[in-house]
Amino acid sequence: MRKNDSSAFTLIELLVVIAIIAALAAFAVPALTSALTRGQMTGTLNNVRQFYLAGYQMALDGSSNSDPTLTWPGDDQNVATLDLKTYLAKLIKNDYLKPGDITKLLSAPGAPCTVTATGPDTNGDYTVTYAAGTPALKVYKVKDADAANTLFAVTKNYTYDTALVSTNSPFGDKGFVLVRKGGDASILRKNNATAITGQEATFQSTVGKRPGDVDGASGVGAGDNSQDLAP
Repeated sequence: MRKNDSSAFTLIELLVVIAIIAALAAFAVPALTSALTRGQMTGTLNNVRQFYLAGYQMALDGSSNSDPTLTWPGDDQNVATLDLKTYLAKLIKNDYLKPGDITKLLSAPGAPCTVTATGPDTNGDYTVTYAAGTPALKVYKVKDADAANTLFAVTKNYTYDTALVSTNSPFGDKGFVLVRKGGDASILRKNNATAITGQEATFQSTVGKRPGDVDGASGVGAGDNSQDLAP
């Protein structure tokens, strides 16, 4: 009589192998998803930093040359009516950004923004419009007098001292990206989004301050306090 082939898998062995593969997949998929999100955030961080450098250089040149038209957003002569489009137009007019740069800089995964800049006109001015979508970034009304840890820009899924919401783009509640006036940029997690009572100074060190905020507990509260530029 022919013997059974001992090298063949039994049904139980196959089920065990399938169970092991399923368990490994259960661990691997979240890790891969997290790595993908982290990579996307890193790309956005690089864009935010590039945008910051344009704003920083313009403000530095304005200060060095005593030119009141080249300033941080909060020091603009028309700050009461300044919006992000006008700020972008100024950066382009003075050659701190190229028209072809801004769509990339203002977009993020899940939050695309197609931006056009027409011009220059007879005065050298540009007109910036959002052809599709809205900016993935919020820019704050930073002033020259503000501290280095004052927020310059943050991804729009974050509102100051407010918990992240999973449906807000980009990145939902997985984290947010920011850059401060001093130039340091960070990728932060959802547990960094809100201040813990008694640890407001730590929060301001990790996340930053809104323009005009004082140090400590009295300078921390939910909301952007109208300190971000309208899109």
